Amino acid sequence: MILLLLLLRVLTCTLDFQLHGVQAESNLSSKFHLGSAKEQNGVQDHQHEKIVSVSFNGSIHSPRFPHSYPRSTVLVWRLVAVEEHLRIQLTFDDKFGLEDPEGDICKYDFVEIEDPSDGTKLGRWCGSKVVPSKQISKGNQIRIRFVSDEYFPSEPGFCIHYTLLTPQQAEPVVPSVLPPSALPLDLLSETVAQFGTVEEVMRYLEPDRWQLDLEELYRPSWQLLGKSYIHGRKSRVLDLSIMRDEVRLYSCTPRNFSVSLREELKRTDAIFWPSCLLVKRCGGNCACCSLSCSECQCSPTKVTKKYHEVLQVKQRTGYRMLQKSLTDVPLEHHEECACQCKGKTEG
Repeated sequence: MILLLLLLRVLTCTLDFQLHGVQAESNLSSKFHLGSAKEQNGVQDHQHEKIVSVSFNGSIHSPRFPHSYPRSTVLVWRLVAVEEHLRIQLTFDDKFGLEDPEGDICKYDFVEIEDPSDGTKLGRWCGSKVVPSKQISKGNQIRIRFVSDEYFPSEPGFCIHYTLLTPQQAEPVVPSVLPPSALPLDLLSETVAQFGTVEEVMRYLEPDRWQLDLEELYRPSWQLLGKSYIHGRKSRVLDLSIMRDEVRLYSCTPRNFSVSLREELKRTDAIFWPSCLLVKRCGGNCACCSLSCSECQCSPTKVTKKYHEVLQVKQRTGYRMLQKSLTDVPLEHHEECACQCKGKTEG
């Protein structure tokens, strides 16, 4: 009898262990799958967009506006006017604040506006110092994209009010001062040459989308850009040669000269920044030339072509925006110079 009771207890414990073990394993499996699903859904598919049919005024905003928005989020709205002849105007709420840019470029959290008719990005904004300006669609559609990374969400986010306009209402008012894209290239070149940094140039050329242009400008491409060069420096060795070396500094030697890129390259279809660059060119006098020489000139005996990376700006026919790109321009450098006699004295 006792043996039978012990056997029954062993069987009961075994069944209880198996049932609870299966349940525990099931719970663990459920948690694992839920965690995986949450991780996969942390960032929405950036190809997916929400279509918003616009028949009257309204607004869209970042999640939880005007409070801190969630991290790791990508949201895209495509606003479509119900009538094809209408245009959509976007106006940002004065309460605007996203994560600050890095080096004046919105890399982490930003809101971006694109015109689907031609894929033109009208601008990208972040930070909280400046409220973005109004934007008007070229057709009856406009796309808004919001991105936040996994770090440092800010507040209040953004809220964009949209309004329907007729084509006549959407026509921009002609400003009293011509925009850079409408200036003659000669005048534009003179204006751009006054700026001290490339950021200032981009701000002037495209005040609404300069950050986006700056980011595109420095984005790596398949082209080999920026061929740099190094100048050697001659050192003085002996004290007895000091006077001779000092004479050589003012005689026929390669030295730095500033040249205008438009004049040097004979380019009237573009402007460059910087507008002038330093090149090595032969310069100095030829006082030590032979006494029998009537005309002694400092001329290059070794010339090389070197490439300099600069910002190039061109006007595009049929486009309001200027074409901006980094390009390599070839310039001649004089590596070696010598006094050469062009004539002999009589007698």
